[in-house]
Amino acid sequence: MFKHFIASWTFVLLATVCFAQQNITVKVVDEKSSPLANATVIVGNVVNQTDKSGTALFSLENSNSASIRVKHLGFKDYNGRTSSAQAYYTIKLELSQIQSDAVFVYATRAKENSATTFKNLNKEELKKNNLGQDIPYLLDQTPGVIIGSDAGAGIGYTNMTIRGSDNQRINVTLNGIPLNDAESMGSFFVNLPDFASSTESIQIQRGIGTSTNGAGAFGASLNIQTDALETQPYAELNNSFGSFNSWKNTIKAGTGLINNKFAFNTRLSRISSNGYIERATSDLKSFYIDGGLYTDKHILKATVFSGKEKTYQAWYGTPEPILKGTGKDELERYAYNALEIYGGPELDRLINADRRYNYYTYDDQTDNYTQTHSHLHYTYLANEKWNLNTALHYTRGKGYFEEFKADDKLYKYNIPNVIQNGEEIKSSDVVRRRWLDNHFYGTTFSLNYKPSSFWNYTIGGAYNQYNGDHYGEAIDVAIFPNQSFDNKYYLNDASKKDFNIYLKTDYKNDKWLLNLDLQYRHINYSGQGSDDEFLDDGSRRILNFKDNLKFFNPKFGATYFINPSSNVYASYAYASKEPVRKDYVENPLNQFPRPEKMQDIEAGYRFKNSNIHLGTNVYAMLYKDQLINTGAINNVGSPIRQNVPDSYRIGVELDASWAIHPKFIWSATAALSENKIKNFVENISILDDNWNKVGEEINEYKKTTIANAASTILSNNFTYLPAEKWSISLVSKYVSRVYLDNTTAKERSIDPFTYTNLKSQYSFSAFGLKNIDVLASVNNIFNAKYVTSGYTWGQIFESQGTRDYYNFYYPQATTNFMLGLNLRF
Repeated sequence: MFKHFIASWTFVLLATVCFAQQNITVKVVDEKSSPLANATVIVGNVVNQTDKSGTALFSLENSNSASIRVKHLGFKDYNGRTSSAQAYYTIKLELSQIQSDAVFVYATRAKENSATTFKNLNKEELKKNNLGQDIPYLLDQTPGVIIGSDAGAGIGYTNMTIRGSDNQRINVTLNGIPLNDAESMGSFFVNLPDFASSTESIQIQRGIGTSTNGAGAFGASLNIQTDALETQPYAELNNSFGSFNSWKNTIKAGTGLINNKFAFNTRLSRISSNGYIERATSDLKSFYIDGGLYTDKHILKATVFSGKEKTYQAWYGTPEPILKGTGKDELERYAYNALEIYGGPELDRLINADRRYNYYTYDDQTDNYTQTHSHLHYTYLANEKWNLNTALHYTRGKGYFEEFKADDKLYKYNIPNVIQNGEEIKSSDVVRRRWLDNHFYGTTFSLNYKPSSFWNYTIGGAYNQYNGDHYGEAIDVAIFPNQSFDNKYYLNDASKKDFNIYLKTDYKNDKWLLNLDLQYRHINYSGQGSDDEFLDDGSRRILNFKDNLKFFNPKFGATYFINPSSNVYASYAYASKEPVRKDYVENPLNQFPRPEKMQDIEAGYRFKNSNIHLGTNVYAMLYKDQLINTGAINNVGSPIRQNVPDSYRIGVELDASWAIHPKFIWSATAALSENKIKNFVENISILDDNWNKVGEEINEYKKTTIANAASTILSNNFTYLPAEKWSISLVSKYVSRVYLDNTTAKERSIDPFTYTNLKSQYSFSAFGLKNIDVLASVNNIFNAKYVTSGYTWGQIFESQGTRDYYNFYYPQATTNFMLGLNLRF
């Protein structure tokens, strides 16, 4: 597989030809002719930013003219063209009376050149990859990222790790408002289908990052800004079609500014797919509406967006013997011991299955959830020194997953046994629904003060309240035909209060940028009621937990400017993070979970000129009581975790791009790491032949690799520009071996894999339309048969004395395609 990755790195180089080049300089100034740093300058397809002198450098072909666009917060956009006879341009931007929506994310984002490891993706970069796949798939070419999906093709439930940390450790905010679920702390983008079509930019901070709102960041933060204000009316019709009957249909429209004060935008989207895995269908619908009042000192903006998803479950994964072809006997062992298949058509189906196998066959084995977000933002721009940003938010979520349970015990559903023909019937086929019904609301604020060009202060924070019910209903019981059961056979509720406040201070002069960031966080979390699980004595599990946690999270860093093109930085951050719901109710060691603590040390070097952008860094993330995955999952596909006293992730990362000539750009990322647990203790249950626990085997490991973490992740992107608005990219990803549990056992691991995608985007104007985008993506062009995630579980049977384990994986799609046509009026 690695040879395919190497081949993709050299493929386009063989077609490279030499072109004459012209170096041009673009200087951006304001109305007083003062230089504007950090302005975005786009010449043709090349994007650059001005340095502190307001200057950006580019290389062009001598014979061609190219478009030139300049953007800067608080100024009107500039649009023009270059000339082959001109090498120096001074562009004066006109001050805009209308302020940008970017103030909503200012307080929680890392600033340019700050001592934080981060990457920004702008709207243009997101748009060229937005063909209907989930947001994690748009981040695939950033350092240390592994993506995958249950259905195998990026539509439906998706997953992502950054530096080996899953979405429970990745903080996500939308315009500064928390997205992470308060209990699981995951971010489920399936609940916000096609949200990328309403996204202006995403900042990915790796490590602890800056103080933000919501769940603590232990792997990374995603800071998402929704569409910025457009001053002119517009309409868009965006459609995609691809393999597995995948469709995306999006309608967008905006009024532009009305009376130079008001603006309204709306979007309606539908995404559907049959999925690569059998029956792993997705039917996703969403809408987005915003309306705002914009003046030179005030912004008042209301936003409502909602997603409704129906996905057929593919949580169980594919048994290892199917993928590795280990034979009928091994498949039968999995059937009897792991899948509860004892013969008949289902056993035949398993034995004859391919890698697209889905354990579930019940027609309505689906997940159904609707989530609606309401945000109200207010910004007061007092003057050049002061601005205030506040927001109110409310999220309503409700939904269920439905499943069929064959010959299940009636007592589990509080249904009495039945006497028929003198025989007591204790079990029946049951269709059940397990519900989540929750409310999440609160407020955020930030006050920014910039007394001089040297100093900048921000004080901000949030208070959030979560209330959620978990309950189950038996909607169809075979032994009671045509009878409904309105009782909730289990019911528990949870409450969580989350308060944080932070102070950020920056000092900058010609040579130094110093950052100080102090955060205090207070969490109160409780749950009570009956659960769906049963204890060994046959009684239903009762939940009654409370946790009251207080965290102080300091961060500080320094950046030294070597010259206008390069700088070095170093930072230290400390953070604590509360356990998630399943850690309290499903702890494998029956211990009350402890909060995680982590020290994050980062250092890096950045270089940027007209042709080369380079960022490289080293990091050490040192954990105390990290909650690591055991390798097993619960009955809704979520990993089960336990505390380990000492563990660490250390590594080096590279993020680079090189404009070799105006028609050829090479970008690459690398993440090399060591992810270890010190003195890990593994507990394996010993069972008798009736699956009753009779003992436990304890294995001790002095140093072992953390589950679900790869030591090497490489990505590569060759882009060829045949014309000014036409790009062709060959994109590759390599991931080294990933272990399913914490024993570093090769027999319980994911093999290294490589995949390569070919992408193209062509933009033009015709037929009176402002813009037409034609997009194409052929994914996995070498037809690699790979998996990105999985799980394992097992035990020791007393009569055998050897470890008995079962591996399940989530295969990803073989060669497939997506085509897109975007029309802007």
